[in-house]
Amino acid sequence: MTDSPAELVITGCTVLVHDDRGRVGFEEDAAVVVRDGVVESVTAASAVEHLAAAERIDGRGQVAMPGLINCHTHAPMVALRGVAEDLPTEEWFNDVVWPVESNLTEKDVELGARLACAEMIRGGVTCFADHYFAMDAVAAVVEECGIRAHLGEAYFSSQGPQGREKSLEFALRHRGGAGGRITTALAPHAPYTVDDADLTATAELARTHGLPVHLHAAENRDQTDVSLERHGVTPIEVLERTGILDADVLIAHGTGITERDLPVLERAAGRVAVATAPRGYLKFAWPTTTPIRALRDIGIPVGLATDGAASNNSLDVWESMALTALIQKQTAGDPRWLTARQALHHATLQSARAVGLGDTLGTLAPGRRADIVLVDLTGPHTQPVHDLAATLVHSARSFDVRTTIVDGRVLMRDRELLTLDVPAVVRELGERMPALLDRSHGRRIQDYKTWKSAQEKRFGANRG
Repeated sequence: MTDSPAELVITGCTVLVHDDRGRVGFEEDAAVVVRDGVVESVTAASAVEHLAAAERIDGRGQVAMPGLINCHTHAPMVALRGVAEDLPTEEWFNDVVWPVESNLTEKDVELGARLACAEMIRGGVTCFADHYFAMDAVAAVVEECGIRAHLGEAYFSSQGPQGREKSLEFALRHRGGAGGRITTALAPHAPYTVDDADLTATAELARTHGLPVHLHAAENRDQTDVSLERHGVTPIEVLERTGILDADVLIAHGTGITERDLPVLERAAGRVAVATAPRGYLKFAWPTTTPIRALRDIGIPVGLATDGAASNNSLDVWESMALTALIQKQTAGDPRWLTARQALHHATLQSARAVGLGDTLGTLAPGRRADIVLVDLTGPHTQPVHDLAATLVHSARSFDVRTTIVDGRVLMRDRELLTLDVPAVVRELGERMPALLDRSHGRRIQDYKTWKSAQEKRFGANRG
């Protein structure tokens, strides 16, 4: 510890830490010292009583933990929260979301990103992986509001080569942006909207430029069934044969990953990770969820996500953490899986690894970026505390986050957002809603065709 004033000292808190095997633990009556945007030390509170600091935060009654990471979302889609409810996946896409998205302007994307970043900062999210359109606007919002992001410009093969080229150009131009808070990826939409030639070209670009790939694949079991029916291979096998698995890749959802996919993923030359967003799977009544246990057994990290608020209705990663633990217990038929400590591991270090930032984020340890949230556990719904991990996962809520810090900068203090004006965003977004939601033009940005034949085959074409 040097003699110069620290940037920030958080004192008197309980700190969530990881041991040398990555397991979660807690240090009580502790302090976190931040200097130059980095955690300098996690030590006893008594050791920093007289340490000079530009800012001090009293953390008594609170847990300091790594900021949550939303490993897969479409942040601007908060503008569509609640507009497509109680629909099967195909109707959700074709009848509402893709017609509405044909109206999107860069201003809509910007305002949606502002509202989304405000929601995530208030919920303890310090980094998000975004996969959407007009991403220059999202990057500008990220730079301004102080959050961290892993961004990719999405594209379909129906756009022609220009879509892929725009995704590459965005990734190269914004890589390392916002003082290093922005990382980037190539972002083909999915194997059912991006053909093999485009996926192969994307894999080559990823290797050439040292970029990861972020895409949807095997989102649900119907997609896997249709891919097998039409092409004789699963979506994961498509990723292998096109070379995507030779690059570092983040796969969104993966609830359709099957037993035959596991050896494919295990032998992948690139770093493979999966993002799970369980609330949306429940809403769409998908019959399976992300096979976290099987993926763990082959060494693939699974990060937590929300997907977009048009399907999930929120960007609450805290809820994703609790749901992941509960759904995995039900799926496995075993109350010992996932434990609360395992859920916290997925929410912190595994999520950092999933977005390629496992060496800089995910744990509060010397040399890691100071992305920190303080969680207040003094409320009646979190008392008494018998098992701190269980309290955090199953009793605490996102609104218990009092303070959110990214790179040592306080973005929310005592629930007050410091870098975003939510009322102004809501007003302007509201004025734009009629034009955004108009579907009278009959256009769609894409067609979702992966569902019906598998459903009819499974349940019969003439269901009464």
